Amino acid sequence: MNETDRWQAACEHALADENTLDYDRFGHDDAWALGSRIVEFAAAQRHPIAVAIVFGEQRVFHAALAGSAATNDDWLARKFRTVARHNCSSWAMACRVRANGGDFFAESGYAPADFALAGGAVPLRVRGSLIGAVGVSGLAEEDDHRVVIDAMRAHLITCGGSGAR
Repeated sequence: MNETDRWQAACEHALADENTLDYDRFGHDDAWALGSRIVEFAAAQRHPIAVAIVFGEQRVFHAALAGSAATNDDWLARKFRTVARHNCSSWAMACRVRANGGDFFAESGYAPADFALAGGAVPLRVRGSLIGAVGVSGLAEEDDHRVVIDAMRAHLITCGGSGAR
């Protein structure tokens, strides 16, 4: 498998994963529960991460674990803008760009200071509508993405969400 095919497959896998995560409802209490779940997992693994959940532009959960830095918060903000603009995870977008090649920032007109092509932010959807995002920063980008996907899936099972559409 060549690099282009590898990145295209990674993009398709990321999109398939995130499209199974659709909640019937998701409020502030859910944000606290999901964010706390991620923090508990990361603390047990001693992962130096920042975790955030946003509803639109409102940050409704944030935690910074030992070893994380303000830089992680900047990465989260840029990853969240990528999710909001493209309605897919920052990891899926990064993989898509790597598969297609070219200069994403020159072609899109986006500034690297505003958008991130790195895994770790996943769309938060209620009944198919994008309401925000869940993000992690501090690990390798694919690991950031996987932590969020796994936690969102566990929370979906716990809260009885609607699942794939």
